[in-house]
Amino acid sequence: MFKFIFLILLLLVFVAPLRRFLFWLIVGRQIVKEQKKYQQPTAPMRPEGEIKVDYMPNRNDRPNETGGQYVDYEEVK
Repeated sequence: MFKFIFLILLLLVFVAPLRRFLFWLIVGRQIVKEQKKYQQPTAPMRPEGEIKVDYMPNRNDRPNETGGQYVDYEEVK
């Protein structure tokens, strides 16, 4: 009976730290790698106030913007 109780106590004492270590071993290292990847600057820093336009659409491609269609309004009672 004493051996059984001793075995249960040993399991209770060592299971939680072992589980925490295995979780860190499997998942924790991957999380740290992802965090480091996002902390590295990807784009070169530009001076404040500088504007960069990647794409400017051609004005001739857009339809005539003089207004819209007229929709007759009817009041609903």
